[in-house]
Amino acid sequence: MTAPLHEAHPSSPGRRLPDTQQGMRRRNLARVLHTVNAEGPLSRAAVASRIGLTRAAVSTLVDELIRSGLLDELGPERPGRVGRPGSALALSGRGPAGIGAEIGVDHLAVCAVDLRGKVRARVVRHGTNRGRAPVPVLGELTALVRQIVAEADQEGLWPAGLAVAVPGLVARDARTVVRAPNLGWLDTDLAPLLPDVLPLTVDNEANFGGLAELWLNEEAPRDFLHVSAEIGIGGAVVVDGRLLRGTRGFAGELGHVPVRPEGPACACGGRGCLEQYAGEEAVLRAAGLEPGEDRVGLLAARAAEGDKNVRRALRDAGTALGIALTGAVNLLDPEAVVLGGALSGLAPWLLPSLERELARRTAGPACAVSVSRLGPEGPLLGAAHSVVRAVLDDPAAVGGGASA
Repeated sequence: MTAPLHEAHPSSPGRRLPDTQQGMRRRNLARVLHTVNAEGPLSRAAVASRIGLTRAAVSTLVDELIRSGLLDELGPERPGRVGRPGSALALSGRGPAGIGAEIGVDHLAVCAVDLRGKVRARVVRHGTNRGRAPVPVLGELTALVRQIVAEADQEGLWPAGLAVAVPGLVARDARTVVRAPNLGWLDTDLAPLLPDVLPLTVDNEANFGGLAELWLNEEAPRDFLHVSAEIGIGGAVVVDGRLLRGTRGFAGELGHVPVRPEGPACACGGRGCLEQYAGEEAVLRAAGLEPGEDRVGLLAARAAEGDKNVRRALRDAGTALGIALTGAVNLLDPEAVVLGGALSGLAPWLLPSLERELARRTAGPACAVSVSRLGPEGPLLGAAHSVVRAVLDDPAAVGGGASA
C-alpha cells in the first residue's frame, strides 16, 4: 500500500495538485517515489502492482525520475524469482537534499539529509542568541548553511530547499517569526535575511520535532502530543497523522500554559507559565546550579549521583508538566504524550511525578507517556525531512540541480 502524502505546510511544494492531466502525472510521480521509499528496493513491475498502473506507464514515470536524479537503478532483483529479473529501484543517494536549520537560544545547527533519510552533513555552533538582533544571528546561520551546502555538493547532493526551526510563533506565511520571547524577536521576516536561492520554510521547533517523531519513528501513534524543551517548552499536536496548527498557526504553545496563575513573570508577558517551572534554566535555578553549556548533561549526571536538590527540582518540574498536560489530554484525548528535546534526557526523574499528576487529574484512563529516541535532534531532523518529503510529494516541482 502506498504511503500517504503528508500534510504540507501552506508554503510547501507538497500542496494538493490540480485535477488535470498534468496534475495526474505529477501525482503518479509522487506515488512511485513514495512506494519505493516505503517498500523499496522494488522493480518497475512491483511498483506497478502496488499502485495499480500499467508497467508501461510506470516505466515512463521511472525513466523521468531517474533522469531527474530522484531514483537509482541498483541492478537485477534478488535471485529466486520466477521469470526475467527486473532492475531494482531505490531512492537516489545523490541529487536533491533537504537542508534543515535550527535557531536555538544557545546554538545554531544545520544539516543536510538525502532522499533516503540519511544525514550527510551537519554542523553546530554553540553560543547564546538571547537578546541578539536577528541580522547577526541569521548572518551566522547563512554562513553555516553555505558550509553544509558545500559539503553536500562534494557528496553529489544539491539543496532542494531550506527549512528553519525557531523557538517561537510563526505566521501562516511560513517565513515570519511573530514572537520568540526567549530570543527577544518580534515580527521578523526571515526570508530577506537568509539565502534567497533556496525555497524557504520557517516553523516552530516543536512542530518540526513532532513531525520528525511522526515520520521517523515507525512505532509513533497517529494521535499524540509531542513536548520538547530547552530554555523554553514547546508542544506539537498530531491528530490522525496530521499536525494541528490552529487558525493562526500557533497551536501547541504548551510552555505558556499557566500552572500557577500568580507565579513568577514570564518572558511572554504572563505569570506562572510552565516554562518558569520546567524549562532548563528554571530547573537549574531550583536545583541551585549555575547554567553551563551542557545543562541537561549536568542535571542528568547530578540526578544519577543522587543529588537531592536536583532530584527534587526534576520531580517538581515533572509535576508542573503533568498539570499543564492535563488540560490538553482531557481536551484532545490523545493516544500518547511523547517527551522529546532535552526532556528525553531527564525522563527517568521527570516521568514518575508527571505520570502521577496525569493519572490523578485526567478524566479518563491515564494517557501513555513515552520518550522520543530522537532527543534534542528532533527539530533539526524534522526541518530537513520536511524538505525531503516535499520532494517526494511533488517531484515534478523540483528544479535547479535536478537536470544537472
